[in-house]
Amino acid sequence: MSGTRFFLIRHALVEPSARAVLYGDMDVPLCGLSLLADAAAYRWLAGRLPAEANWVVTPLSRTHATAAAIFASDAGLAPQPLAVEEHLREQTLGEWQGLPHDEAARRMLRPAHPFWPHGADERPPGGESLADVVLRVGAVMERLAETHAGKDVVIVAHGGSIRGAVAHATGITPHQVLQFSIRNLSLTRLEKRGPDWRVWAVNEESGLASVS
Repeated sequence: MSGTRFFLIRHALVEPSARAVLYGDMDVPLCGLSLLADAAAYRWLAGRLPAEANWVVTPLSRTHATAAAIFASDAGLAPQPLAVEEHLREQTLGEWQGLPHDEAARRMLRPAHPFWPHGADERPPGGESLADVVLRVGAVMERLAETHAGKDVVIVAHGGSIRGAVAHATGITPHQVLQFSIRNLSLTRLEKRGPDWRVWAVNEESGLASVS
């Protein structure tokens, strides 16, 4: 029985002004310099992806721009239609979005994760916790696995939503999934076969991309 294969890509590096704050699911642009500097990384990704697949992006423009840059690389990957999936967007941080990192840290009620600015169970006012993200992303992954059964799906998304997919596939806790690095322009590969999930790779990198 063939499974549904998922190729999850984290968008390219965003502008320095956005990286200076907690931007969450704000619609911030990609770094113009990285679009040029990361040409080899886009070619590497294009060479790792199936020639024919169902492409999914989030409503945020940085995922659309990353997909366009992959298609524009000279690796011979033909452009595909982009389906927009609202529930794969980045974690929303509510009232903390746009705050400098040090100001957001002063407002936290729980200890920060050792490898992330905030803990997995921290829910900012008007926002969501990483546990919330895991639940909404998991539901989308199950739906896509059913509607695209036996096919390939490329998803250009965000660090939070990709971690959410990994947590859903493996059953690990939101705290544990923050131990996984998901870098810009990295590739994570999952497969749904029957009721079961398989993890092929997490955070594959070309070694040539700009990273946050």
